[in-house]
Amino acid sequence: MVWRPICIVLVSCLVCITAACNRSEAFVKTYAVDVAQSIDSLAAVCDVIIICVSRDKDVLEVMAQIEVGIKPGTVVVDTSTVSHITAKQVSKQLAMHHAHFLDAPVSGGVEGARNGTLAMMVGGDSAVLERVRSGLEAMTKTIVHMGDVGCGQATKAVNQIMAAGINHAVTEALAFAEAEQLPIDKVIEVVGSGAAANWFLGHRGASMVAGEFASGFKLGLHHKDLEICQAMVAEHGVKLPMIEMSLILYQNLIDEGFADEDISALFRHKQRLFLKLGH
Repeated sequence: MVWRPICIVLVSCLVCITAACNRSEAFVKTYAVDVAQSIDSLAAVCDVIIICVSRDKDVLEVMAQIEVGIKPGTVVVDTSTVSHITAKQVSKQLAMHHAHFLDAPVSGGVEGARNGTLAMMVGGDSAVLERVRSGLEAMTKTIVHMGDVGCGQATKAVNQIMAAGINHAVTEALAFAEAEQLPIDKVIEVVGSGAAANWFLGHRGASMVAGEFASGFKLGLHHKDLEICQAMVAEHGVKLPMIEMSLILYQNLIDEGFADEDISALFRHKQRLFLKLGH
C-alpha cells in the first residue's frame, strides 16, 4: 500500500505537545518531513499512526486527541509497553470510528531502535498487520503476530519478567566475580562465549562493571512494566518471586535517584552485598 504521511512518534511522556514538536523539528531537519501542529490535525491526514509513549495514561491522552481527527480505515499501531487492558480499551474506542488498532510493543534496547532490528510482538487482526507490515519492517528485524488485541502486551509482559531475571543473574554473577578479584573483562569474554551467553551480558556487562549506567532501558520504566506484570499475574491468583524482588530493589534504587539510569544499575545493589561494614 502507499501511505500518506505516516506517523506520530512520541518518545517521552506527553506532558505538552511543544516538547514532541521540538523533537520533530530535529527529525525534520534530517529527514525533510512535515511537522503537524497538533496530534488531531496529523491524525486527519495519516493512514497509519505509530505511537510510542511511556505509560498507560499517556496512551489514553494521545488517543483522545487522535480520535478527534481520525479517518475510517486508519491503522493505529501502539509500540508502547502498557497494560493489555488499556490496549483492549483503545481498540474499542477506535472501532467506534471504524479505525483499526494493533498493540505492538517492541524489544531490543536502544541499539535495536537505532539499527532497525527490534523484535515486535503484535496483537490484533492479522489482516490489518499485513497491511502495514512493510512499513513496520523499517524499524524491526522480527514481527510476530501473537493473537487478538492485548496479546502483544501480554507477550511483552513475558519479555519484561524474563529481562528482570536476566538482570538479576548477570549483575549478581559479575558482582561475585568482582568480589573474587577475577579479571572482569576476561570473565565477560569467556562466559559470554559459553552456555551463559546472553544479550544483556554482551551489551551491558562491560559498562556496568565500569560504573557506567547511561540510559539504555530506564530502570524506572522497567519498574513500571513490572507493576503491569504484577497485576496480570495477580489475575491468576499468583505472585512471582522475581517480580516481587525486582520491584522492591528497583524502588530502592529509584529512591536513591537512579530511576533514569539503565536497568544494569541493579549492579550497584549487588556490589553492596559483598561489601563489609567499614570497608
